[in-house]
Parts: sequence; structure tokens; C-alpha cells
Amino acid sequence: MENLGSLALLLAFCIAIYSALASVVGRIKRKPFLVVSGQRGVYAVWVLVTLAAGILVHALMTSDFRFAYVAEHSNRAMPLLYKYAAWWGGQEGSLLLWSWLLATYSMVVAFTNRRRHRDFMPYVTGVLMTIQIFFLVMNNFVANAFTMVTMDGRITALADGNGLNPLLQYPAMAIHPPMLYLGYVGFAVPFAFAIGSLITRQAGDSWIFTTRRWTLVTWLFQSTGVMLGMAWAYHVLGWGGYWGWDPVENASLLPWISGTAYLHSVMMQEKKGMMKIWNIVLISTTFFLCILGTFLTRSGIVQSVHAFGTSNIGKYFVGFLAIGIAATIFLILERLDYLKSEAQLESVVSRESSFLFNNLILLASCFAVLWGTLFPVISATFSGDQISLDADWYNRLMVPIGLFLLFLTGVGPLFSWRKTSVESLRRNFQWPGVASVVLVAALIAAGMRSFYALISFGFCLFVALTVIVEFFKGARSIAAKSGFSFPHAVVELTHRNTRRYGGYLVHMGIVLIFIGLTGKAFNQSDTREMAQGDTMQLGHYSLHMNRMEQGENDNYSWHRAIIQVAKDGDDLGTLEPEKRLYKASRQGTSEIGLRQRPNEDLYLNFGGMSDDNQRAVIQAYVNPLVFWIWAGGLVLIGGTLVCLVPSKVKMQYARTSVVGVAKTHVKA
Repeated sequence: MENLGSLALLLAFCIAIYSALASVVGRIKRKPFLVVSGQRGVYAVWVLVTLAAGILVHALMTSDFRFAYVAEHSNRAMPLLYKYAAWWGGQEGSLLLWSWLLATYSMVVAFTNRRRHRDFMPYVTGVLMTIQIFFLVMNNFVANAFTMVTMDGRITALADGNGLNPLLQYPAMAIHPPMLYLGYVGFAVPFAFAIGSLITRQAGDSWIFTTRRWTLVTWLFQSTGVMLGMAWAYHVLGWGGYWGWDPVENASLLPWISGTAYLHSVMMQEKKGMMKIWNIVLISTTFFLCILGTFLTRSGIVQSVHAFGTSNIGKYFVGFLAIGIAATIFLILERLDYLKSEAQLESVVSRESSFLFNNLILLASCFAVLWGTLFPVISATFSGDQISLDADWYNRLMVPIGLFLLFLTGVGPLFSWRKTSVESLRRNFQWPGVASVVLVAALIAAGMRSFYALISFGFCLFVALTVIVEFFKGARSIAAKSGFSFPHAVVELTHRNTRRYGGYLVHMGIVLIFIGLTGKAFNQSDTREMAQGDTMQLGHYSLHMNRMEQGENDNYSWHRAIIQVAKDGDDLGTLEPEKRLYKASRQGTSEIGLRQRPNEDLYLNFGGMSDDNQRAVIQAYVNPLVFWIWAGGLVLIGGTLVCLVPSKVKMQYARTSVVGVAKTHVKA
């Protein structure tokens, strides 16, 4: 089986080279049979990489410890779910997952476009297969998942393995990495279409329309992956937080930021023929940031609790990034005339300008996060000392940027195209603005003094009201004309223009997330050593240590604290934070005790035993409003899904066909 897996990857590598060359040469020489042959090569690569991935997964599920990868990342006592998750738990397996997802995406693209875009599809295939070649080089020659355990020159099966990293033995980790990789890999497709369009000097925007839905799906995967990563950090690491500006956390955020900017600016190209250079640059930046994210996670170049592998793969990724970025820049510069805008910005107070400001701020935040992430590498290169920037540095920079983006989230969609009149501004923003000022004044009167928290709550109410008003006005009009009930009218309104109103739901999700993030300004925490019968006070909560328990199973041993919780004298039951020590790896993890409510979380972590082994170290946190981060994430995902639903009505605009809300005329 191991020989079959290695052979499959080697054949996939050879066929990927052929597919790339056949597609490009066939297009240049106008040899259709070569183009078709290159397309079929994409299918063959998928079959071979799928075969190799299936062999590795089978070895993991059956605990075949002849495989070095299986012995390193699995053991017999692990549940089947985590044996499967071990596929991406290590260096070799995660790179094979990358290759398999890319092969799958490439196969879908080749099949769905087999009779379309004949001018530039061969170049799209060539770009995708070039990326595939790079990762197959890694799979075959740098990080091969089919290396066997040998003793005295003979293949030997070990009795048991080291087990998956304990931090990954959490149910969400069976979803989180694949979601991120679906996002990382998926951005290769619109990038390939953009490059194909540049090479062939496409006169229209075919690549934009072809990849619009694809990019939205990819962004959805990336968003889901980021949210799952935050939930994992909150529930598994035991530090009481969900985002610490860790380098690998940042690596997942960077392409999300640039992808968000692209999704906004692409509307300008669709409707106005503007921002063509921006869109090429943004989608290229997003793709290369995805490659950078994979590099940071797996190379060990930066220190991170999330970086589960260290190796010498860094130089290969640096080489790929350098060549890819240089080639893309050269191609963009060569095609500048083709990328000229068809319209000019007419007013600062317009929807066009709001998109432009939105893009500028998003790119500024992306650069700031990238600079902070790579600063340890930069400082080590020039000074010899690796200096890391802490969370306070990021917060000082990113909080004002985030608040400005939140404000643009509210005002941007309500500006008119070309120019917005003073009367329109007053009509759209008067009451949301007044309500926000009243809220801020009320919070100040109630004793709140945090400047950024006040601004955030005010902006959150402002944006939420603008979204609600848009739904209300549209649904009321439909209800009056059609006789629908108001809920039915809301559904009808959304269905008529899913892209617009799904986008509003995404904005509402962002508002809820910001409410949750703002709660961090009011966090409370304390750490105590507690013996049986001891009590500690944190805010309104009283925590009484009832007893401690311990035990073990085949996979790990554990210590557990049983803590009685009361709030203002009212009994709330018990929380049971736990410390685990995994036998195979001798690594420890935390299982937190969590009482979650919309207003605040009570979060308890068993930090370990005291030096004399007589008392438990209990870390207690009161985290206000965290619930709304997860609620906002669900609303954001739901809004994105609505955007993917085809709209009920199409309207014809002057420049192109885009989805819109049709006016309905009902006879009296």
C-alpha cells in the first residue's frame, strides 16, 4: 500500500507537469487536442492524489504503525474521529490535504468550464497545475507522508504511536483546519482566472462573473475557519481569551481581510468598470497570503502555540512566493493599459468613495497585521535579536482601524452611486445617529468611561439601525403592495435581491461580533490556589471548592476540580474544570468549566496543582458579552449563505446585468 501511495503521488506530479504544458502550448499553438488532453490530465491528477490520500487515511484509521506519519501522529487509544483528524495534524499530512483540495477544486473548475471561456481556460488550467506541481514537489521530495519505519534496513511496525497533539484532540479540530484549508486553497481559483484574463487581455470582465460565487464560497469557508479557530482557542487553551494576535491566528486573518476588500471592490468593476487594477492586486494578494499562512503554520519560522510542525520547508515556500509574486507584478505592469478604469470618482460622498475608503482601511489593517506578524523575523535578520510585538501593540493600532471599518459598514451601503445629496444623508442617518448619541450619553451617565467601548457601542447601534431600517422600508413597501404579512414581506424582499440583503445580514453579524469584542474592555480575572473548602470571590461570583477528583482512561489521566458557583448569593450549580495528561505524548491540556450567558461568561481553568501538590491552581475569568461573538459568527455565515442563493429578480443596468430589486406594480 505504501508503494502504491508513493507511486500515485509521483505519477500525479508527472501528469500535472504534462497538464500545465499541454494546456498552455495547446492554446498558443492552437491545438485543441492538446488543450483537451491537458484538461483530462487535471482529472487524472485528482484520481491519483485521491488514491494517495485514501491510503494515508486508511493507514491512520487502522493504526498501521509501519507508516512513520501514523506512528508520529496517532495511537491505538485515540477515538476514530481524532485518528481521521491526524490526516492534517502533521506536516506531511497537511500538505497532502492541500494537494488533494487543490486537485479537487481544479477538477471541478475544469469540468464546469469545459465548454466555456476557451480563450483563457487553458491558462487557468496552467496556473492551477503549476500550483499543484509545487505542492506535489513537497509531497514527493520534501515531506513524504509514505515514509516507513525501518529497523536494520527492514520495514517494521511499531507497537503503538505517539498520538495526535493533545491540543488537537477537540471535536472542533475535526472541522477547523479543513475549513481554513478550503479557504486557503479555494482562493487559488479566482487567482488563476485573474492571471488567465491578464495573459489573454480579456476585453470584458468574464473572470469576475465566473469566479464571483466561487470567491464568496471560499470566503465563507475562511470566515468559518477563523470563527472555529477562535472558539477552539477559547475552549481548549485555558487562558480565558479567544484572540491573542498569535502569528498563526494572524495568518488566517490576513487573507480574510484582503478577500473581504476584494469582495467589496469587485462590485465597483461590475457596476462601474472601476478598480480593475485593485481587483487583480487584491485577489493576487489574497492568494499569496494564503500561501504565506500555510508557510507560517508549518515552517516553524515564528513561535506559536498553533504551529504544530517545524521543518526545513520554509526555503521552498519562500522561493515559490518570490517567483510567484515577481511574475504577477510583471504581468500586471505589462497589462496596465488593459486595466484602465472606465469611469472616474465623481464625489467624495458616494458609494464609490465608501468602497474606496473601505478598501484603503482594510489594506492598511492587513499591512499592519502582516508587519507585526513578520516583525520577529525582520528584527532577527537585521539585529540578530528576535523581537515579538505583544497584543497591546496590535490593539492600539487595530482598535481605531476596526471602529472606522465598523462605521463604514453602516454608512457605505446607504450612500447613492455617483453622488449623495444632503437630503438623502439626513433622511438615512438622522435617527440612527440620534439614537447612537443617546445610547452613548446613557452609558456615560451609567458610569462607563472606556472611550473605545463607548464609541464601539455607539457605532454598533448606528449600523444595526441602518440595516434594520433598510429591511423595514423595503418589506413595508412590499407588504403594502402585495398584501403579504410583514415576515413574508421580509423573506420576499431578501429573495428579490439576495446579494444586497444577504450582505446586510453579514454586516449585522459584524455588528454582533463587535459587541462581543467590546466586552473585553470589562473583563475580570483572578488566580488562586484552592484546597477543599476554600472560597474565592470574583465580581458578583462566589466560587467554593467542593472537592478534587482524579482518574484515567486508555488515552489520558486527569485531575478535576468540583467548584460550587453562586452569584449574589444565588446558587448556580457546579463547574468542573479539568487538567489532562496524555500518556503517549506526555503533554497536558485543559478542559475548562464554562457558564455562558448572553451578558457574560464565567470561565474557570484548572491550571495544575500547587508546588506541595495539596491545592488546585484555579484561574477564574468573567468575560462579558463573549456570547455575541459566536452569535455574530452564525449570522455572518447565514448572511453569506443567503448571498449564494439566486435572486428572484434580475434588473438590467447600463453597464452589465446585475441582480437587483424590481419594482412591483399591483393594480388597485
